[in-house]
Amino acid sequence: MSIYLLRGSLFFFLTLVMIPPSLAGQPLEQIRETTDKIISIVSDPALKSPEKAKERKRLIRQAVDERFDWEEMSRRSLARHWKKRTEEEKKEFVYLFGKLLERTYLEQVENYSGEEVLYISETIDEKGFGDVRIKIITRQETEIPVRYKVKKNGDGWYVYDISVEGRSLINNYRKQFQRMSYKKLIRQLKAKVAQE
Repeated sequence: MSIYLLRGSLFFFLTLVMIPPSLAGQPLEQIRETTDKIISIVSDPALKSPEKAKERKRLIRQAVDERFDWEEMSRRSLARHWKKRTEEEKKEFVYLFGKLLERTYLEQVENYSGEEVLYISETIDEKGFGDVRIKIITRQETEIPVRYKVKKNGDGWYVYDISVEGRSLINNYRKQFQRMSYKKLIRQLKAKVAQE
């Protein structure tokens, strides 16, 4: 798994802290709410002790759930397998895929160390899709471009893909998932989730 995709998940949750409010559009404002919640969780001294690790992760996941479109991410990742699935199978996959992302990516949020963020652009189309582009400046002064794809649902904007240096999280998983049968994929996802 690319280290840049791992970084991207961390940056996704924490990048909007430094965007001036006057520049932020509706998708950014809603993601900012999630970001503020996560920052407050990872910064809370009462949640920093090892015995609070499970509670801290639960709160982070709860905050992330408010802004992620897990079903859309699952559908796009599963691609050709999705249409063939029953409603029950789809629910199971959404759950397992969410847990996989939680284990692989969301835990990186706790490693936030104040990277600098530059806002580049935001676009929203008439079909209810948005595109947010930012640039991360690491402590080593490396520039990492990050792109968030969001989809409007009701009054909310929900993330359905993250790209880091042009590498899409969803495309990455889609390529992996297409190489195996659905049964094998589910077995592997269950095994990874069971490793907690």
